[in-house]
Amino acid sequence: MNYKDLTEKLVNKCLQNGADEAEVYLQSTRNLSIQILNNEIETIEEASSHGIGFRVFVEGRMGFSHCNDFSDHSLLETLKRAIAFARLTTPDENNVLPGNSPINEIAGLYDPEIADIPMERKIQMAQELEVLAMKDPRVTKSSGSGFGESETEIFIANSKGISKNYKSSTCGLGVSVVAEKGDQKNTGGENCTRRYFSDLDSLEDMAAKASKEAWEMLDPRMIRTQRASVIFDPDVGRSLLGGLITALNGERVSQGASFLRDKINEKVTSDLLTLVDDGRREKGLNSSPFDGEGVPTMRRVLIDKGVIKGFIYNTSAARRAGTESTGNASRGGFTSLPGIGTHNVYLEAGGITRNEIIASTGRGLLLKGVTGYGINPVNGNFSGGASGFWIENGEMVHPVKGVTIAGTADEILNNIDMLGSDLDMNRSFAAPTFRITEMQIGGM
Repeated sequence: MNYKDLTEKLVNKCLQNGADEAEVYLQSTRNLSIQILNNEIETIEEASSHGIGFRVFVEGRMGFSHCNDFSDHSLLETLKRAIAFARLTTPDENNVLPGNSPINEIAGLYDPEIADIPMERKIQMAQELEVLAMKDPRVTKSSGSGFGESETEIFIANSKGISKNYKSSTCGLGVSVVAEKGDQKNTGGENCTRRYFSDLDSLEDMAAKASKEAWEMLDPRMIRTQRASVIFDPDVGRSLLGGLITALNGERVSQGASFLRDKINEKVTSDLLTLVDDGRREKGLNSSPFDGEGVPTMRRVLIDKGVIKGFIYNTSAARRAGTESTGNASRGGFTSLPGIGTHNVYLEAGGITRNEIIASTGRGLLLKGVTGYGINPVNGNFSGGASGFWIENGEMVHPVKGVTIAGTADEILNNIDMLGSDLDMNRSFAAPTFRITEMQIGGM
């Protein structure tokens, strides 16, 4: 079946049945999941699926419906339901579809080799990863390992002339193990996801990271409540900055539900902080030539040396704000309407090493784990449980668990005084190690 022709024909069918404007979003997916526990195969699951979502407008009213049955009867009934739903909803002048703009292809989104690699090899890799992680004598149990892969093809067409498609792939490995000492138990894990099979990390490196994460937090000690430096490990940078990203959502800004409203072109963070969203990065895990509405993606600097340069929008939110879509319409698949989301977000790296940041810290916490939701995007407050390593005179002296950290966005973001060079651009949200001069740490 020619899916490109199908989406175009279905757009016309929507118009023939009473829609003023119509969008057809088609997704075709293949997934594989292999789960290993104690060197035994627990599950192997492989599945293919496809589905279509219809978004239509009738006199400014929106309707949406979807199906995974591609028979003529089912498709016709589904699009008619979307049109019927539209006639029941409230009109909104911001219910519009984007026009057609040319796109440029992005290198490295699809690896045909993944599907050709024998199943036996994928199973063997997951088993070997578990065995390697269990070799450390301090590790006592496995929580399992696995291999996964997916291939997805997206087709989108609308009544404004858009007709686009692209194909992408991902594959990944992961392992989780437990270290025990007396009554203590601690879990450590490592995962690696890439667009290309050949780019996966070595099994030895992944196993070593997982086992170390499990045993290095044994024998933690409590610290007293105090104000001290907090160093954010790259793995937990998102816990702080995730709320900042949410506050840059243009819909929230328009609704007054962001602490960054009215802050465009104002300085809100340390000069060290430059935040970029890049939807076009080669082999980026969230890269795509166009967003969930068919608008071309782009590279945008959201915060430049502490100054807010822009918010992120889909088409309707941009219309509401009197601006243009930034190519940030996100979609959970053919069953969902477009929301707003980022692509590949990263903090630009600094010029010093992680070890130099630690060595320059007289007293503080190297943060390795957090609980909670990071910076509140509405009021900018931050609080959460924390664990990591206590630093005295530039050296890590013991693990710490069961403490809390707290502060406000203004206090935290403006007190980032050191930014590391250890930026891993293989992640969809990447941050180097960074230090906040001082935060409230709650202990005993």
